[in-house]
Amino acid sequence: MGCCSARCMLILLCCLQLITALERQVFDFLGYQWAPIMINFFHIIMVILGLFGAVQYRSRYVIMYLLWTLLWVGWNVFVSCLYLDLGGLSKDGDILSLGVSSHHSWWKENGPGCESERLPSAGWKNQQNPELTTVLSCWLEYQYIEILHCIIQLLISLLGFVYACYVASTFSEEDDSFNFIGEFHYPSKPFKLLF
Repeated sequence: MGCCSARCMLILLCCLQLITALERQVFDFLGYQWAPIMINFFHIIMVILGLFGAVQYRSRYVIMYLLWTLLWVGWNVFVSCLYLDLGGLSKDGDILSLGVSSHHSWWKENGPGCESERLPSAGWKNQQNPELTTVLSCWLEYQYIEILHCIIQLLISLLGFVYACYVASTFSEEDDSFNFIGEFHYPSKPFKLLF
């Protein structure tokens, strides 16, 4: 019974990670931040595979989710350090947009309570360049919103890591009916499949 409850909790945490990762992906698309878009895409795929492993009792998929979770935690720590300007990193650089554009976080102009001022020139009214917008004040600055996203991802990931470790240890090797080279295992002896 304990294994089922940990498995169900892992499934719940994976679903919660999918929801928060999709929300984060939307706002990264709005801000044209290409590095987080790619990393979030891989994260969504790995969480789906981890969810599949938990539902189907496949320990290899859960272990793959465990390994990805370590990378995901590292990515979120890096993004937090970037937005806090720690370790020689700067939030004003173009690291997250991969140097392709001068776009920044969508929350920089559209955060809660932000008042922005566009350039008064009539020729600039139809331009969508974020450098031409001046943000006067915000209720909560954009870097703190991005850090809150990272903290939420870190908390869910760390809980998911703990539950995935437990679930992977409880799944036995006999639960996986196929191994990587296509052998089918019975308790007494293995034999090769013909197809």
